[in-house]
Amino acid sequence: MRDLSNAVVVITGAGSGIGRALAMEFAGRGAQLALADVNTAALEETRSLLGNAKAGTYMVDVGDASSVEAFARKVRQGFGRTTILVNNAGVALYGVFEELSLADFDWLFRINFWGTIHCCKFFLPLLRQEKEARIVNISSVFGLIAPPGQTAYGSSKYAVRGFSESLREELRGSGVSVSCVHPAGISTNIANNARAAVGSDPQGQEQARELFNRVAQITPQEAAATIVRGIAQDKDRILIGADAYRIDRIARLFPARAGAMFANWLGKRRDKMVRAMGAAKG
Repeated sequence: MRDLSNAVVVITGAGSGIGRALAMEFAGRGAQLALADVNTAALEETRSLLGNAKAGTYMVDVGDASSVEAFARKVRQGFGRTTILVNNAGVALYGVFEELSLADFDWLFRINFWGTIHCCKFFLPLLRQEKEARIVNISSVFGLIAPPGQTAYGSSKYAVRGFSESLREELRGSGVSVSCVHPAGISTNIANNARAAVGSDPQGQEQARELFNRVAQITPQEAAATIVRGIAQDKDRILIGADAYRIDRIARLFPARAGAMFANWLGKRRDKMVRAMGAAKG
């Protein structure tokens, strides 16, 4: 799918981060856009950056099946078809498993996993009408390894990966392809906006945010360009960033130890950062 000038692209979580950068990347290639987010102000800000591109904005809660069903119906009415569906909307949580409530898990899975399911279910009939179409599901490097402190987020991203791989085989030969995206550290606000479990350590939360902001050096624009390039190259799996390739290799070579190896590396980075912050204050 190298020519996107006639494509109709649906993007969730388009109000910021990778979603906004994808909207700009696709618009620059002449695509028409159906952009969804729960934050209407942020969504309209994205729209203002797209120049003369044909783009519709829709307030959608991807965790609500009826909201997504209505969204798909409006896209059908407004554009008549869908060529590419990008399931990008996502949230994060701070806290280890024992600190997280069932309500915390339900909230995160409703958006990260069920949001993907809802969009695929209601947009697949439109995608099937195309000679060539693609579903792009955003997982994470934490869909490749499972570090501590990510029991909810990592589980949801593993679920997105497993769903994507199974759906890809079900649709193989149909004209609808499925890409699963595994970004490393992208400099978005997902960590800064993450919910914290009741009872989790505030100092630990702050250190986690600081560490993420230090290691997340890939811009949303770089991520968007990599994703669009992966679509053009018909890739089933799209890795973003050198760390994603390293983590993928570790997970393949040491499947039973990869999580522990990553946790050890992360702990050393955190200790180094804490020492540096202490020295700066001193």
